[in-house]
Amino acid sequence: MNLKSLGWNSFFEEHFQSFHLENFSVGRILVEHKERYEIYTEIGQLTGEVTGKFRFDAERREDFPAVGDWVVIHAIPDDNYASIHAVLPRQTKFSRKVAGETTEEQIVAANIDIAFVVSGLDEDFNVRRIERYIIMARESGAEPVILLNKADICSDIDAKLAEVKSIAPGIPVHVLSAMRHEGMDSLPAIVSHGKTAALLGSSGVGKSTIINKLLGSDIQQVQEVRHITHTGKHTTSRRELFILPGGGLLIDTPGMRELQLWSGEESLNSAFDDIETLARECRFRDCRHQTEPGCAVQTALNDGVLDQARFNNYLKMQKEIRYLELRQDANAARAEKIRWKKITSAHKHSYKKK
Repeated sequence: MNLKSLGWNSFFEEHFQSFHLENFSVGRILVEHKERYEIYTEIGQLTGEVTGKFRFDAERREDFPAVGDWVVIHAIPDDNYASIHAVLPRQTKFSRKVAGETTEEQIVAANIDIAFVVSGLDEDFNVRRIERYIIMARESGAEPVILLNKADICSDIDAKLAEVKSIAPGIPVHVLSAMRHEGMDSLPAIVSHGKTAALLGSSGVGKSTIINKLLGSDIQQVQEVRHITHTGKHTTSRRELFILPGGGLLIDTPGMRELQLWSGEESLNSAFDDIETLARECRFRDCRHQTEPGCAVQTALNDGVLDQARFNNYLKMQKEIRYLELRQDANAARAEKIRWKKITSAHKHSYKKK
């Protein structure tokens, strides 16, 4: 395989220039295990580990390789092994806050061009969850595309499709039934040769079935469908990069039960552009859209032009992002303190040697 078929482009080539002189090569992370990585390279698939220096220099979780990353390696072909020396800058990344109270970034997929936001058209359909995925997809830098799966068990497709389109203006929406291979024919053209897409969505929406249909074989295990809810049991337990028959690349991800934002105000405003447009028409620039006179947002709510549930979700995520930003600032200060401790410690050690 050649690098271009794996998504290599001028962006990564430019950042790799400084490593050329040291006789390094590059590879792309296929699978991430606890301590090891599977890596696609020009000479084949290798197993890799980060070096001790890499581990020492890493300050945060996101400094380590993630699925989709391009890494600088020293390959040992005879052992099917590679040591990982650096992660090249990411062109895009889909991130979330790690589950729980810890304020830390978890990179779900790196260097993706298309973010497939997958939702089931069954009892688990949730337009508020789709809004959340849209914000995070926009923040990633990838192009969001919405896939509404399980059309074969939905009796009100038009109503749900209209609901999704109302909160996702300008974003392509595809209705499909992966199980019956209906609506799937348009997807390979979206993930063209050398492009990378990621399947994102909660458990049971059919991501594994979609990827099996696109690959043309049952690589990802899909368990029996629950007869009551018509949802497949969650089976994907890790992120993995696949090469599609048409030359595109696809990252499958586990269902995310907890999707906490790792985004900024700009992505929120972009996803809720209708509310931002209304807010610019308010009489007061600092309007909080509550009881202020001349509030265009409240007028739209009262007239039924703006959905109350959508506005409530906007306020909820706005509060979540502001809280996250405060925690990130505190973490950045802490990380800087740790970084200088490492520098001081290394300097003292070097001085003692002399």
